[in-house]
Amino acid sequence: MAAGPWQIAIVVLILLVLFGAGRIASLGKGLGEGISNFKKGLKGIEGELEEVETKKVRGKRRKSAAV
Repeated sequence: MAAGPWQIAIVVLILLVLFGAGRIASLGKGLGEGISNFKKGLKGIEGELEEVETKKVRGKRRKSAAV
């Protein structure tokens, strides 16, 4: 069963009444910052993995040149 537009509007209205607009805005901001930090962390890990792979490839080249 899919939620229709009226059902979504009622849920949003109930959330506004319970928590207030300011509280919901701050929760949304915090969630957005958390997602942003998570993405930055993933990019940092990807960069570190690329560095490790580059070092491994360079090490293999040195070993094969020495043989």
